[in-house]
Amino acid sequence: MIEAHELESLKGRLKAMWMAGDYGHFAKFLEPGATPFFQALDVQPGERVLDVACGAGQLSLPAARAGAVVTGVDIATNLIEQAKRRAEEAGLPIEFVEGDAEALTFADASFDLVFSLIGAMFAPRPERVASELLRVCRPGGRVAMGNWTPGGFIGQMFKLTAGHVPPPAGMPSPVLWGDEETVRERFGTGFSTLTLTRRLCAVHYAFPATDVVEFFRNFYGPTNRAFAALDEAGQLALRRALEAHWSAANLGSPNETRVEAEYLEVIGVRA
Repeated sequence: MIEAHELESLKGRLKAMWMAGDYGHFAKFLEPGATPFFQALDVQPGERVLDVACGAGQLSLPAARAGAVVTGVDIATNLIEQAKRRAEEAGLPIEFVEGDAEALTFADASFDLVFSLIGAMFAPRPERVASELLRVCRPGGRVAMGNWTPGGFIGQMFKLTAGHVPPPAGMPSPVLWGDEETVRERFGTGFSTLTLTRRLCAVHYAFPATDVVEFFRNFYGPTNRAFAALDEAGQLALRRALEAHWSAANLGSPNETRVEAEYLEVIGVRA
């Protein structure tokens, strides 16, 4: 449980974390693996779509290309600016706004489809996230999430990192959003139907595992901030642990890195 007087400070730290590095560049390497999740959304022309924790618009843009009326929201100011530039360059009329997944600034039942891929799962109060995703979706509309699972490759990477840099006190683990029973409890009776499917996201880097760790350190906010919180010896220990984790799971050659990262696909029809 997060105390009220601690919440503002925590939100500020989380925002700074996601603004660190360059998630827009980082996410480009994940876009091919995100294709199956996007295809499962079956976005239709004219649908009102909300992309929660949209980052630099990785899925907002293809949703708009499919003919949907798209809005994207993210807590990170710099990512919203990147998303706006990408949409403008592509000639796509997407509305991007800075905002919080726990307090969306949209009216009830504003959207036909509300989705979040590896985004809203990181907000500190999951019960607020579930409530807001349901609130802004119209009855009969769909809410979809893609969330890393606790036992999957990325979930285990988070656990490993937390052993070196403990997460904020009172904040539940983000990967609980990848646990079926937890998802059911959080959404309660909000859905008329709920489908939960474990899937694999193919992640590929054309460089070895040692370079993948450096890539994460430079561009992925959580890893960037984790290293920054450690002294030189702590950084070396974390680096070695992460290199071993990536190397052990690598399905590619020594000069490239391929892993399969499990996530939970959540698709619910709003009651």
